Amino acid sequence: MIVAMKKVFLFLQQEHASEALGNLAALGVMHVEHQNPPAGLELNEVNEKLNIIEQALIIISAVAQEKKQPLVHQKTADPIFISHHIIDLQKRYDHLSEYLVTLRSLIDLWKDWGDFDPQKISQLRQKNIYLKLYQIPKEQLKNLPKDIIVQKIFSADGLQNCVVFSYGDIQLAFKELEPPKSSLSWMQQRLAEDAKIILGLKEQLGQQLSYRDNLMAEKKALINKRDFYEALKGMGQANQLVYLKGYIPVDVEKILIIEAKKNGWGILTSLPQETDEVPTLVRNPAWISLIKPLLKLLELIPGYNEIDISPLFIVFFSLFFGMLIGDAGYGIVYFLLTFWLHRKLGYKIKDKSVFFLFYILSFCAIIWGCLTATFFGQGWLLNIGIKPLIPALGNTAFIQALCFFIGAVHLSLAHGWRAVLKAPALFALADLGWICIIWAVFFLAKNLILGDVFPVCGSWLLVTGLVLVLFFTSPQKNIFKTIGEGLGTIALGLVNNFTDVVSYIRLFAVGLAGVAIADAFNAMAAGVFKKGDWLTIFAAALIVIFGHALNIILGPMSVLVHGVRLNVLEFCGHANVTWNGFAYKPFGRKE
Repeated sequence: MIVAMKKVFLFLQQEHASEALGNLAALGVMHVEHQNPPAGLELNEVNEKLNIIEQALIIISAVAQEKKQPLVHQKTADPIFISHHIIDLQKRYDHLSEYLVTLRSLIDLWKDWGDFDPQKISQLRQKNIYLKLYQIPKEQLKNLPKDIIVQKIFSADGLQNCVVFSYGDIQLAFKELEPPKSSLSWMQQRLAEDAKIILGLKEQLGQQLSYRDNLMAEKKALINKRDFYEALKGMGQANQLVYLKGYIPVDVEKILIIEAKKNGWGILTSLPQETDEVPTLVRNPAWISLIKPLLKLLELIPGYNEIDISPLFIVFFSLFFGMLIGDAGYGIVYFLLTFWLHRKLGYKIKDKSVFFLFYILSFCAIIWGCLTATFFGQGWLLNIGIKPLIPALGNTAFIQALCFFIGAVHLSLAHGWRAVLKAPALFALADLGWICIIWAVFFLAKNLILGDVFPVCGSWLLVTGLVLVLFFTSPQKNIFKTIGEGLGTIALGLVNNFTDVVSYIRLFAVGLAGVAIADAFNAMAAGVFKKGDWLTIFAAALIVIFGHALNIILGPMSVLVHGVRLNVLEFCGHANVTWNGFAYKPFGRKE
């Protein structure tokens, strides 16, 4: 749920502002809202140092992925100097690497010409002897002037690469090549020398990894300084006082008031107004908080005045994952991969909820696969007589109807939640009207797509829903304005409700596509396997592995596209959640 906030003003004497901010940082409860754009020499200096540290950390983090041996961690009295050194090493490494690419291409270009000194060509010109390099079509060689000497070097692509000697400067009507600035032997020697230097630079960069923890600590210290100066420079001014504006969770109000009394701060708290930009703090039980890694990945934060859909998000997302993956074998693979990553990387990750989320999602895929008799495909199980635990799930029409039903329930919960929040106001009835319309649309979708009879109750639901939406979308004293706004809402929303309910059929379509791909690869492998020799058996195994690996990789992508969409677009559109919030970040020291 979204935690209620209080708006806070702290009034301080200007000479005590720094000390007060230090105490407030230690408390770590107030999200600060700057009253003036933070600026100043101290802030600029801190940002410059932070930028240098971050550049150095990016560089050695890339090096760390290649370096396998254990590190001996070191400390330095001057992390900024070390960071500059790391950046300089990387610049030299990049410059030489780029130069080596150019050098290799020059060597490849001139190696067939042999080794010669370009300086001697210039010396010959001083004696009126000209040496030029040409590419001449072979059939044109016999038409060259008689007063020149032509030395053939090599031929390629129908062209003869030649050295042409002449007394005096001449121009031939063929492609002339500009000689290189250095000899081939010099380029090869320089290539070998620079390659050694690059290896040395790489080794030096690897040695800087020992300072990574020290640089990380310095980065955190600089972030603390930056936040401090931003809060200090962003304070408002009121006569002889400065003031700090921010937001705190309601359950820490007493703590802040006690701290204010102890330090002699003036404090004023109030409820936020509609025009205030209030940060969002979400607190949920552990099982609901498992969805946080996904929301963080998608950068989804509800607005302060919106609803937190996390409980329904994790329930329906898990259901959608099971239906979209739809294979018990794939679920087992995901579970084992998650378990392996948990054992391998778990000690590096503070928030373990991402692993437990994938355990749950994997179990959902396993359960759905068991219910539908799908284990690395479905066809081979049906061929040996294994049928779904729930026979109806083998019926295409039933699964499509189930998708429409899930959609109707999902969207009804969105409007039901809104109605509860609006109650006891009369316009809460408009959301009840939309629930009636959604279920009428559910029966209409079954009628149009599956050929089911449209029931009489569907007509009553539609009429009831239209009446409620018409009169309670914006109830006013003027009946004509009420009906006008109701008609506008109906015109915009009626078709959208139908398309939204029907869009849940993607759960069936995408799940079916995954099963079809698995069955297709199984059938291909079975056809190859029938030949019986070792080579075809190996080929059949490769086909099975490749086909199912493709499905295992594409499966989570389809969940991100379709499973997330149904929650973030369809459901949130009906729940009026726009995800326009920003996170609550209390001012305090980052330890």
